[in-house]
Amino acid sequence: MSEWNLSDEVRELFEAYKNECDACFDIAQRLDSENPGVSNSFADVPSVRIKKQLRAIGVKGFSDVKLGSDISEYHKIQTIFKRDMTSQRKSLIEGEWTTPEFEYLSLNEWEFTEKVDGTNIRIMIGDGKIEFGGRTANASIPAPLVARLNERFLPQTDILLAKFLDGAVLYGEGYGAKIQKVGGNYRQDQDFVLFDVKVGDWWLRRTDVEEVAIDLGLDVVPVVGRGDLFAAMSMVRSGMRSTWGDFEAEGIVARPTVDLKMQNGSRIITKIKCRDFA
Repeated sequence: MSEWNLSDEVRELFEAYKNECDACFDIAQRLDSENPGVSNSFADVPSVRIKKQLRAIGVKGFSDVKLGSDISEYHKIQTIFKRDMTSQRKSLIEGEWTTPEFEYLSLNEWEFTEKVDGTNIRIMIGDGKIEFGGRTANASIPAPLVARLNERFLPQTDILLAKFLDGAVLYGEGYGAKIQKVGGNYRQDQDFVLFDVKVGDWWLRRTDVEEVAIDLGLDVVPVVGRGDLFAAMSMVRSGMRSTWGDFEAEGIVARPTVDLKMQNGSRIITKIKCRDFA
């Protein structure tokens, strides 16, 4: 059976699975917050991060866990508040900030972009070639999306290699029909929308990301507002509509107007999902 013709019961199971993934991420967040000195804390998929922390505290059976990770993988974006792990929905505990940095900066100005409900895609540029990847090395990319990426980027190989002489990674979302439950709301085909660019150890500013998008003929996730984090929460509570059409947006990705990092070097950036404030 195609996953796009699922029964309501199976869709509920998928939704429950997604909630469990979010719960695992929040467990990883708590562990990394307690011991941020572990190599690549905050910078890998939740299961790997949990294993690293178990190894770090000496739990038997995890001594062979490697602490390194693929440096081109996109970091996980932290949810604004911690979750109640005892509730069925793993609801947010409003007021219990995931990190002290979020609380400290909560009244500062942040930039809000629309969070697209798709699949994470990396465009890796370097060593004389272009490669495509998902969030992790093991992630698969739908065949129609691969075809679209080939169509978009391979003819521009020489341009990209000349533009990024020392290499770069373009990060975006593969989105559209048959990607996630609501993919068809965005568009009837599949495509790529840019949201971040990393050159070496530097994350480009929003204006530079927009310039890259213009040069390559790419769409970029839209800025939907600016304000403090309470304004962002108010936006999703009010039933935020998507820039792509008359349907509920997945939510907001918020980052300080001036890019900042935490003590361990990870970026200060958070996500606020509409379903968490429904």
